[in-house]
Amino acid sequence: MTMIRTELDPAGLDEPAAQPKAGRRATPLHVVGGRPEIDLAAAERAVADLLVALGRDPHSAHLAETPRRVAHAYAEMLTPREFELTTFPNDEGYDELVLARNIPVQSLCEHHMLPFEGVAHVGYLPGERILGLSKLARVVELFARDLQVQERLTKQVADWLRDHLAPKGVGVVIEAEHQCMSLRGVRAIGSRTVTSALHGMLRDSPGSRQEFFALTGISAN
Repeated sequence: MTMIRTELDPAGLDEPAAQPKAGRRATPLHVVGGRPEIDLAAAERAVADLLVALGRDPHSAHLAETPRRVAHAYAEMLTPREFELTTFPNDEGYDELVLARNIPVQSLCEHHMLPFEGVAHVGYLPGERILGLSKLARVVELFARDLQVQERLTKQVADWLRDHLAPKGVGVVIEAEHQCMSLRGVRAIGSRTVTSALHGMLRDSPGSRQEFFALTGISAN
């Protein structure tokens, strides 16, 4: 199971992000992936064994560095970057939808360990605090750099924003093409899977829900 660890900045110990207060100018929250440590040497050996099992010589001129390259590539794809989640008081009382469209998504299908990639649309209705816009993309990456299924990834992003930002509503839509579908099996090249997760007013209010999906370009019907 993936564990995500958050560490409050020492200056904000009296103000957890899950319980925002309007009196502070900014609340920084240090976010780290919390993934299990990757044993690169063991991964290299496993890739070499796989090459042998596939009838290839891992010591040949062209494959000699392949185990190292593959091990480091997977380590990079499975390790999210740490970041500071910074929120600010919503002093102006902004109560309309904030939406970041077409956030790039790259992840690994946990069933075949093949990539899937596409875009995420992430929006929220502000409560007492607003979020630095680039952090929406950071949260997507936080959960995408893992062995995933798209349904879980979508829900994890929405749940995390709900719990740490306390908005009036949050919505996440992910559109992605899966190489396990396009390169093997049915070989449905160009087919895209769409998943969504909604909380608060974006789930319960028909008008807010319709506005969110309209702005993402996805039909809510």
